[in-house]
Amino acid sequence: MKKLANYIKRIEISSLWSGHKHIVWELRPDVNVLSGRNGEGKSTILNKMVHHLRHLPPTGQLTGNESMGVKVEFSPADATGIRYDVLRSFDRKMVLTETGNLLEDARIVTELDWQLFHVQRRYLDYQVNVGNRMIELLTSGRPDAREQATAAAEMKQRFLDMVDELFAETGKKIDRQSNELAFMQYGERLSPYLLSSGEKQMLLILLTVLTEDHLPYIIFMDEPEASLHFEWQKRLISLIRELNPNAQVLLTTHSPALIMDGWSDAVTAVSDITV
Repeated sequence: MKKLANYIKRIEISSLWSGHKHIVWELRPDVNVLSGRNGEGKSTILNKMVHHLRHLPPTGQLTGNESMGVKVEFSPADATGIRYDVLRSFDRKMVLTETGNLLEDARIVTELDWQLFHVQRRYLDYQVNVGNRMIELLTSGRPDAREQATAAAEMKQRFLDMVDELFAETGKKIDRQSNELAFMQYGERLSPYLLSSGEKQMLLILLTVLTEDHLPYIIFMDEPEASLHFEWQKRLISLIRELNPNAQVLLTTHSPALIMDGWSDAVTAVSDITV
């Protein structure tokens, strides 16, 4: 029987570059930040982990089988896999072959747009699931049903408030009358594809975490500070953990701002895990 893990306990990479550098990384269950000089192997380690997922949608299940010189160990030890999300930060333009076919929506022109396209579908499913859970609770006859139903809706409300607060300086607010994700700015309705690169990136990260619906999973991010201004960088990890305290974060970074909100103990240098 398949059993999903709570988090990845250990990563081992047999060779980082053509037989050189053996990597053994013992992971924390909450946040793991990989640091190092340019060219030392931060992104290479992350890419080794997700290489075989490159041509798939940025979500799924990572198995414990050794693949391409990468071995992962889970907690609990008898787990066979873990849910994951891979978020890519750079807003470069896509070539049509990356989507597998031509997109009907001409607004989707960059990698962030493409990732937002996928996560918006998940957002619709998430809203249906939360609604069904609330109905089930309210018709269950349980004495604490109303409190439990309120709790089920609270995280979506917190997400909406969080995004409104982050985007307040530019006058953008999420259109709360719409099931689809849209924004209002000074009376004009905006598609998420019209946001700035930094806004798209922050929205993508927070929406991805929200739609995992408090389930244990791992989120991979390579230099997520790209396009985010300083204050957003400082808050990023704490916002992720607030939306889903069961998420295991694994990221690479060049920015000290990412660890300023109490995450300095979560930093691992590449040299410390190279044997």
